[in-house]
Amino acid sequence: MSSDQLPLVAVVGRPNVGKSTLVNRIVGKRDAIVQENPGVTRDRKVIDAEWVGRHFRLVDTGGWVVEGSTAGAENSVLAHQVSQQAERAIAEADVIMFVVDATVGITEEDARVAALLRKSDKPLMVVANKVDDERREPDVWAFTSLGLGDPVGVSAIHGRASGELLDDLVALLPPEPEIEPVDDDEDAPFSVTIVGRPNVGKSTLFNQLVGEERAVVHDMPGTTRDTIDTLVETDEGPLLFVDTAGMRRRSRIDEPTEYYSLVRALQAIDRSDAALFVIDATEGITHQDQRLAERIDAAGTAIVVVLNKWDLITEAEQRAQILTDVADRLGFLAYAPVLKISALTGRNLKNVLPAVRQAEQAYHRRVPTAKLNRVVRDAQMAHPAPVDRRHRPRILYATQGAVDPPTFTLFATRSLPPTYLRYLERKIREAFDLGPTPIKIRVRRRSEEH
Repeated sequence: MSSDQLPLVAVVGRPNVGKSTLVNRIVGKRDAIVQENPGVTRDRKVIDAEWVGRHFRLVDTGGWVVEGSTAGAENSVLAHQVSQQAERAIAEADVIMFVVDATVGITEEDARVAALLRKSDKPLMVVANKVDDERREPDVWAFTSLGLGDPVGVSAIHGRASGELLDDLVALLPPEPEIEPVDDDEDAPFSVTIVGRPNVGKSTLFNQLVGEERAVVHDMPGTTRDTIDTLVETDEGPLLFVDTAGMRRRSRIDEPTEYYSLVRALQAIDRSDAALFVIDATEGITHQDQRLAERIDAAGTAIVVVLNKWDLITEAEQRAQILTDVADRLGFLAYAPVLKISALTGRNLKNVLPAVRQAEQAYHRRVPTAKLNRVVRDAQMAHPAPVDRRHRPRILYATQGAVDPPTFTLFATRSLPPTYLRYLERKIREAFDLGPTPIKIRVRRRSEEH
């Protein structure tokens, strides 16, 4: 089935309720640009999504400012254009997902949007976002007064109750026609994006890997304004390398050209299969390195950490401290290999391609269902899930629903806490040698009778 034949879900709501964060949670990667300031999403952005084999499209819209409200008074022209896009998405959608903020309650804008949505005859669900813990759950029911049915409380940023939300959403989708899907990207080369802060040696590494002076190398930060793609033939097959502009904090971006370079770099990460995350070893792990690492991890790509300019670190004590800082400050990337190289001299560059190929194999790996369930069963026997409200959650069945990266669905009697999911991830990673790639674990609630 082609993408334009899939059911369309419009994600709407007033500005700054977390629509883009919710979309990213559903698709499993940072496809929509998320920022704390309201109004970041201005155009409609259509993204393909899937849940337990059911494919659909999401329309991420800008904040909907209803005419007559004071919310869009500061920039009425822009607010009107954004709202028109949202209304067009609703007109074209098969299902409407109305997102509200549980921490704020019903606002004037929410009420105005709800009044318009009540006139629609399309399937609709109210999603109360930012229910980050049990204390927020009672706040959800205030939104029943909108007259749009029972709300679903979720935390888009933490993934809380996202499985239940997707179950409810899939139930509202129109019947799926029996058409065999076609994978247009089956023969696409494995793509590797080279990312990092400005002036850490990304373009020098890029040139070494592609074997020619394809990118401009200069001591001045910000030389690379756009992404550059180069297909490289290797003994194990082709690789697509992408050089990006150096990424820095938004507060330090003060010109439009650099801003759009940042946007293109973020989009390159989202499109790629793996990332070479380049860090300047002479500066150690900075706060911005940590932020970039979090961004790469959120994209769901395989990752190889590259400590560049290692030859300039001569003291054994300093080298040991840098490696300690990597383990400490980038602990969430513990699965990623760490390479110590010099892009300028070529030292240890021979280790880069093997690490990329190892990441590629893990990224594409599919594991047998029987072995997966054996690993999960043994993990439960060794360390059962903690009791939740006098009931102990139990995993009934596990299956791998996708690759790129490996994605697993656990059918459980109750929700599983994040600490237990990390334990299961570690067991699955160890059992199937999934070291260099992230893996995703989703939980679906199912009763014992199933």
